[in-house]
Order: sequence, then C-alpha cells, then structure tokens
Amino acid sequence: MKKVYLDNAATTPVDPEVFKAMKPYYSLKFGNASEPHFWGQEARKAIDQARDQVARFLGCKSGEIIFTSCATESINLAHKGLVEALSRPKAHIIISSVEHKAVLETCKHLEKLGMAKVTYLPVDKYGLVKVADVEKVIKPETVLVSVMYANNEVGTIEPIEEIGGLIKKINKTRRQKVFFHTDATQGIQYLDCYVDKLGVDLLSFSGHKIYAPKGIGVLYLRKGTPLIRQQDGGWQEYRLRAGTENVPYIVGLGKAIELVVKNQKLVVKRLSDLRDKLVKEVLQIPGTKLTGHPTQKAPHIASFVVKGVEGEAVLLHLSDKGIAASSGSACTSGLLKPSHVLTAMGIPVHLSHGSLRFSLSKSTTEQEIDYAVKVLPAIIKKLRKMAPKGV
Repeated sequence: MKKVYLDNAATTPVDPEVFKAMKPYYSLKFGNASEPHFWGQEARKAIDQARDQVARFLGCKSGEIIFTSCATESINLAHKGLVEALSRPKAHIIISSVEHKAVLETCKHLEKLGMAKVTYLPVDKYGLVKVADVEKVIKPETVLVSVMYANNEVGTIEPIEEIGGLIKKINKTRRQKVFFHTDATQGIQYLDCYVDKLGVDLLSFSGHKIYAPKGIGVLYLRKGTPLIRQQDGGWQEYRLRAGTENVPYIVGLGKAIELVVKNQKLVVKRLSDLRDKLVKEVLQIPGTKLTGHPTQKAPHIASFVVKGVEGEAVLLHLSDKGIAASSGSACTSGLLKPSHVLTAMGIPVHLSHGSLRFSLSKSTTEQEIDYAVKVLPAIIKKLRKMAPKGV
C-alpha cells in the first residue's frame, strides 16, 4: 500500500543529516557538559555551537537562548516565570483565542492560582488578530502579550511585527513594561524569525517540527526580561533551567536550524506551490471550504471544513489508504469536541466537526499530493451516504 505522510504540523521525521550529527554524542562524545575534564568540555563545546547556530538564526545573542525539552516547556517557563518574577497582584496577560493549548492551559493555571487575569483576543473569520484590538485591552496592569506566529490548525500568520511595533510604542510611556511573547513553532522554518524585527521579548519553538528529534525546544529570552526558573536544581542554562543538558538533541537542533537557513527559500516556494495545488483540488469537492487566511498563511498547511462528514471518520478512511492527515476535532469521552480555533473563527459546530488538515514537509512530492486528492472525493462521498439524514 502506498504511504503518504501529510501530518507534518504534528511532527516531522528526523533529517538524516541531523541524525548523523547527533550520533557521536550518544557514545563517543558522551560527556556531561558540567564537568571540567575533556569529555565534559567536548560536550560543552557542542552545546555552545548549537546555541550560536540558533542565536544567529534569530538574530540575537547566544546568551539569550535557553534550551528546553519542547515548546510547551518553553511556553510554561516564559509565562509562569515572567509572572512569578514580577510578583504583581493580578498581573494582566493578553493572549489570542486561537493559541495552542500550551498557552491556553498555562494561562488558565495562572488564573486559577490567582496570579493573573487573562484577556482573550477575538479573531476574524480567517483567524487573524487585529492590532487595534490589542491596543484596546492593554491596561496599566498588563505585563504580557502572547500571540502565536502561525496557527497550528489553519496556518494563518498573525501580524506579529505590527503587534511588536505597537507594544514598543506603548512601552515608551509606561513605567511597567509590557513584554511580548510569540509561539513560533509552526513558523520557525518558513518565516522571518529575527527577534528584533518581530519586536518580541520571548519566543518559543520545538525541534520536532523542523526535522530534529522530539524532546528538544528553545526559549529565546531577551536580555533584561525578568524570569524565575520553573525547574530547580543545578546551574544549567544560565540558572534558568536546571538539569543535565541533552547534548545529542541540542546538537540535532543546531543542525536542523542550519538546514533551515540553507534551504528555507527553496522549501517555502516549493511547498507554497504544492499547497496551492492541493487546495485547488480539494475545493473541487462539493461542500468543502478552506479555513484560515487564503494568502497570509504558512506554506505547509492546508485546512478545510467538509460538510456532512466527521473529520475523525475521514482520517480513519484516509489512513486505510495509507494517508496521514489530521483534524481539529478531538474525540473525548465518546463525544466529538469542536476545535476552539474554528469556533473562535465563527465556524458553526456542525461544520467544524468536519475539519481536515493536510500539512506538508520538505520531502512531500507532487505525486503524493495527486494520490491524496485522488482518493479523498470517494471517501467523502461514502461517508456522506452513511451519515444520518439532515447532517
């Protein structure tokens, strides 16, 4: 059976060059980077090199890069660490209503503890935050604005640079600075991530979305941004993230970033063309609708709602044909829960249950897209026949 993996927004395979770079640090160069002997310093040198690679990519200082286990940990460290460091009663946080669960749940936790008050920004029908809406809700107590760079479900690219410019302007007249964070996980290999251009103080991402292994992430922390570490122990990562460094994975992330820099322009162009082809073909199926912004969108994501079917059922049938995709709906306790992203965009529940996301990789081929769009219409037709009347 032909196999086509179109769920790269969920995770990507480790690039062979990344794996090759990692291998020596499992056995030959296995030292603990905190030790002063040769083996330890060999590991330290590798970490420093990877830190420099990430810093050059983001246009920042190497001392502003904190290695974590994933973007979720980076987000927790950024939000909880900042609020705790400022230790202000009822600090005010502003986030978009379409954030990843890592941001949403972290902010809910802070609210539950009585440490913060959270404002959830609305989005338009494309999932876009309006810069004017950010300005409206900033208060004297506001300490943090957190808006994702590219949405993981629909791919919409948020106006991060414009929001960053607004916050910089506002901060000129304030005693308490408003700090700005972006979850760049879905944009890191496709978009301009220079932190000064974006105007961010904190930026997070994961390695496993850019062909590095699962279990490694990054938090960019602008110098002077207050932060209390959330993981106590040793003095690793500038005393902000205790624990023996995962040297092989850090090396892998550095190599993955190097490959992003090398291939970004070509990959973006090729994936944009393949995505547009996929979108055009899927929209030929009656009752399908593109979700997210039609043009201001990450090049690897094509998302739809399909009338008259359940997204989970489509995924199972696609899997039977060897195709991996995803849905914004999640099966919980036997009930299909609609995507919070699609709900925020104003898509009715009966349509959001039919959500479908294809996400491409740098190795996706035109033949794989052709195969996916060839089998999809028959699956949708079959499931519509099986659906109860009136659905």
